[in-house]
Amino acid sequence: MATRAPTIEAHMTPSPHSIGAEQTLARARAVMRDLGVRHLPVLHGGKLVGMVTDRDMHLVESLEGVDPTLVTVSDAMTENVYCVAPDTPLADVAERMSTSKYGSAVVMNGPKVVGIFTTVDACAVLAECLRGDPKR
Repeated sequence: MATRAPTIEAHMTPSPHSIGAEQTLARARAVMRDLGVRHLPVLHGGKLVGMVTDRDMHLVESLEGVDPTLVTVSDAMTENVYCVAPDTPLADVAERMSTSKYGSAVVMNGPKVVGIFTTVDACAVLAECLRGDPKR
C-alpha cells in the first residue's frame, strides 16, 4: 500500500487570526504583537481581500508623515495572496513558496480561510524531516 503524500492541512496553523481591511495599522501591529505572529489575512465582509505582514507594515510606517493610527490595513496589505486548498500536497506548496518567494500560503476551504502556512511552519516541517520523526 502506497503512503499518501502529506497535505498542507496536516502542517498549517488552523483557524488563523485575521484583521479587517478597515482597521488601522496600529491595531494590526497590536494584534501581531499580542499573538506573536507576522502575517494576518485581511478580510472585508468575511471575504479574503489580502494579506498584511509585519514587513508590509514596517515599510509603510517608515514613510515620512505616516500615522499608523490613521492609515488602514487596506493601504498596506498585499492583494495578491497565494491560496491553496487543504488537500494540496505539502511539497507543491513548499515548492511554490520557494520559487515565488512567498512568505505564506492561506489555506481556503471554498471561500473560508481555514489555515495559514508560513515559512516558520515550513522550517518546523523541515526540522521534523531532518530528525526523521514527523510529529503530524
